[in-house]
Amino acid sequence: MLRLFMILITAMVQSCTPGHDTFPEIQGHRGCRGLMPENTIAGFIHALDLGVNTLELDVVITGDSQVVVSHEPFFNHLISTAPGGREITEADEKQYNIYTMSMDEVRSFDVGLKPHPKYPLQTKMPATKPTLEEAIFAVENHISKNGLKPVRYNIEIKHIKDQEYKYFPPCDVSANLVFKAITKAGIKDKVIIQSFDAGCLEFVHRLDKTLPIALLVENRDGPAHNLARLSFKPEAYSPHYSLVDTDLIKHCRREKIKLIPWTVNEVKDIEAILRMEVDGLITDYPDRAIEIRTSLFGHR
Repeated sequence: MLRLFMILITAMVQSCTPGHDTFPEIQGHRGCRGLMPENTIAGFIHALDLGVNTLELDVVITGDSQVVVSHEPFFNHLISTAPGGREITEADEKQYNIYTMSMDEVRSFDVGLKPHPKYPLQTKMPATKPTLEEAIFAVENHISKNGLKPVRYNIEIKHIKDQEYKYFPPCDVSANLVFKAITKAGIKDKVIIQSFDAGCLEFVHRLDKTLPIALLVENRDGPAHNLARLSFKPEAYSPHYSLVDTDLIKHCRREKIKLIPWTVNEVKDIEAILRMEVDGLITDYPDRAIEIRTSLFGHR
């Protein structure tokens, strides 16, 4: 925390790059994981009602080639209950492999009733993993019915190279299926695609060079090294918030790349990161982040 405090003080005394928009966007991580079951329609709707600018969500692929909203390619024991109320343990969670299931099988698991030890404020309710198209339809319908402002979708394609064909299809398959889903849903102009896997982002970029892309980062190799993994300049650089410092801010400003760190949850960290004039942040608690943003920057 001392390091973050010193970074904050340095950032506050430096002038912002002329013309930089200091009103940051708030992205609801997996909807609003701190408050509602993650990556569920109910969580996305609640995040909308709180006033997020962007819904951050994760996608994997089922055995019948459906794009399903899920952080893991299996049913995580912390949030999941098997059909018939059977418990899923940490030891056996990976046998519940979404890549081997049909979407109908995926829907037979509950992901909203099990209390989460890390998020005691979560409202518990019956919930299932939706397809990407189902989630988009529900969000757009809620916006239309309630006269809410449009939101963006930050869609993370999950992929681990050495787990291809076991838990994930090859990158090009995932990229094509996601691209087809967002095209069919008519939201290409509202989407940003992100991934830790540069290869997946390359495939997305080949499909549509106008589609905004964010590179997720959790290493300390630095922005120059990480960005060199891509053959193009992404719209956003998205590191863990502990990696944000004045050098990174300067690099992103110089390259005209948005800086959107993740996952910023504690009040003191949200305030410190927002004062550093990032372009946005990803949080499990968008209610906290929106309140702090309002206190710092007012309404817009």
